[in-house]
Amino acid sequence: MLSLAYPEEIPMKLRCLALSVVAMTLTMALAVTLAHGEQAAGAWLGDLKWPEAEARMRTAPVVVLPFGAGAKEHGPHLPMNADQVVMDHLLKQAVATRDVVVAPPILHGWFPAFRDFPGTEVADPAVFQAYVHQVALSLVRQGAQRIVFLNTGISKATGLPIAIAAREIRVATGVPTLVVSWDDLDTGEIAALQEEPAGGHAGEIETSINLYLQPAKVAMSLAVRDYGDGGTEQDYAGYQPGRVTRDASDPAFSRSGVFGDATLATAEKGERALAVLTREWLRALDGFSRVPLRREP
Repeated sequence: MLSLAYPEEIPMKLRCLALSVVAMTLTMALAVTLAHGEQAAGAWLGDLKWPEAEARMRTAPVVVLPFGAGAKEHGPHLPMNADQVVMDHLLKQAVATRDVVVAPPILHGWFPAFRDFPGTEVADPAVFQAYVHQVALSLVRQGAQRIVFLNTGISKATGLPIAIAAREIRVATGVPTLVVSWDDLDTGEIAALQEEPAGGHAGEIETSINLYLQPAKVAMSLAVRDYGDGGTEQDYAGYQPGRVTRDASDPAFSRSGVFGDATLATAEKGERALAVLTREWLRALDGFSRVPLRREP
């Protein structure tokens, strides 16, 4: 992600302040709900008894099928569950505030860009796609009206097989589907928080988010600045798959597994970035919940 310069310094400060207020408001609302034992708006499918699940699946406007890598490299300083904890946060906000049913998450997926490093990967994209498709199909059989596939990877990586599964479900069953990936939730507001000139993996923003969500598991003493071979940003058309590899002959060689500058991370930036992701996630759920359903014959 490239840093965007805003000439109007004061409005940007006000926007960042507003983001902090949004984040604190969401967090406080969730805390108050839990403290008072109030019933959440949504439900975790795994927490329901089967008669409850049967009824809830047929009435909830949206069913969420989430994917977040449970173990994928994020540099020497971040735990490998970095994608999963963001997924968990977004899901908690959805269950607390929206009438959704959240299915148990998929934690193992296709991420070939990081195959040279430790982690749990389904290396065959067709297998991963088929797995996602079958799980989603089971939700349709149980009465899901609309399905949202939450992907805390990026759209042109893990999102590719997920999107094919979502399209097949839409065509084969008539059930509306929506794929929401990390980069779908990203906005210029997050880019404005960045000081690193480029970055996209385990760098300033991801490290900041983890400093906010799970600070005890972040080792900032091991954080590094790593831009690989220092190549320029792509300024021509087309999709060029990226890679982070331990193969020293490849221009994408990386000793750290980082692309960006993790040393610039702060928990405050993480809180603000997460507020944007959360706001856009809830906005996507709200919009999709109004998508027309197939008419009964």
